[in-house]
Amino acid sequence: MKKIQMVDLKGQYAQIKDQVDKSVLDVIASSAFINGPEVHAFQKELEEYLDVKHVIPCANGTDALQIAMMGLGLKPGDEVITADFTFAATVEVIALLQLTPVLVDVEKDSFNIDPEAIRKAITPKTKAIVPVHLFGQCANMDAIQAIAKEHDLYVIEDNAQAIGASYTFADGSVKKAGAIGHVASTSFFPSKNLGCYGDGGAIFTNDDDLAHKIRGIVNHGMYKRYHHDVVGVNSRLDSIQATVLRVKLPNLDTYNAARQDAARKYNAAFYGNNKIITPHISKSCENPICTGCNCHVFHQYTLRIVDADRDALVQHLNEKGIPCGVYYPIPLHLQKAYKDERYNEADFPITNQLVKEVVSLPMHTELDDDQIEFITKTILDFVNG
Repeated sequence: MKKIQMVDLKGQYAQIKDQVDKSVLDVIASSAFINGPEVHAFQKELEEYLDVKHVIPCANGTDALQIAMMGLGLKPGDEVITADFTFAATVEVIALLQLTPVLVDVEKDSFNIDPEAIRKAITPKTKAIVPVHLFGQCANMDAIQAIAKEHDLYVIEDNAQAIGASYTFADGSVKKAGAIGHVASTSFFPSKNLGCYGDGGAIFTNDDDLAHKIRGIVNHGMYKRYHHDVVGVNSRLDSIQATVLRVKLPNLDTYNAARQDAARKYNAAFYGNNKIITPHISKSCENPICTGCNCHVFHQYTLRIVDADRDALVQHLNEKGIPCGVYYPIPLHLQKAYKDERYNEADFPITNQLVKEVVSLPMHTELDDDQIEFITKTILDFVNG
C-alpha cells in the first residue's frame, strides 16, 4: 500500500503533468505574468461553469472575502453575522475592515450556520450574513436568503470549501455554490477541490455595478492606469496559477465525483457503529452521497466521534501513519483575537460540542480501496476496543 496522504497533490499532478507543464512553460515563454490572456480565459471559463455573470480573480481566498465586503461599501461598526465553527479567515477580514463580527452557532448535522441563530442575532446594525459552505456542502440557502430579504441584508457566500457543489432550492431550482448570494468568494489554495500551485482566489457576482467596483479594488483602485477612482488593494491572480486552474477546471466534476466515491466507501465501512457519526447529506439529496447531484463535494470528510476519546484516536491514527485533522479545535468566539464580552457560552452549545468530537480523514482524488480499508479498520478497531 502506498503512503497515505491527507491530500495527494503529487498523485493528482501525475495525471495532468503533460498539460500542466506545457501550459506553464507557454506562460513563461509569453512573459505575460500578470493579467495575461490565461487569466482572462480562466475567468470566462469559470463564469460559464458556475453560470454566474462575473468572476473576478484575485490573489487568494482571504483577499476575495475582504474585497467582496469592500465592494459592498460596508462601514466601520456595521455588523456582519457568520458562523462560529469555521476557519479564522472568515472573521479575520470582518475585523480588518473595522466591521463588527457577530458569531453564531451552527447546525449539528451539517456543521453549517444555523438560520435560527442568524435570525436571533439580527440588530438594527446588521448589514450582512456570511454563510460558510463548510467541508463542501452548502448552508441552508433557502432560509438564509429569506432572512436576508426580510431584513434587507447582503448575503456574502464563503465558498472556499465548496466549489463545484450545487444547492437545490425548495422550488426545485438548482444553483452552483457561489452563484446564490449577492457576492461570493473562493480560494484556490492547493489543497482545495479546485486548487492551483500557489495562492489564488476569486470573487463571483451577478451584479454588474458591484463587479465593476470590485475589478477596480483588486487593481489598486484603477480602471485606467494611474487613475485611482476607488480605494483599492493589490490582489491579482498571476498567469501561471491561472493556467494551472484552466487545466484543472474541466476535471473538477470528475475530481468531486472521486471524493464522493471515497465518502461512500468510508460511510459503508462505518455504517451502524454508534460511536461514529458520518457526514450529513442535505435532505434535498435523494441519493446516497450525491450519486445523482453535487450537493456535497467533500472538501473534507469529517466524522463525529462520540462515546470515545477523539484526541486519543487522533494520536493513534498518527502512530499508524494515517494523517488526519481536527477542523476546528477552538471556536472562534474563544480565540484570543476575537473574544468579546457580547458572547455567552450558552449561545454556542453545538460548536462547543463539535470541537470535542470532529476529526477529518484523508480525502482527495487519489485515495484507493486499500488505503480506505486500512484507515477505516484502524478507526473501528480503536473505537470498538
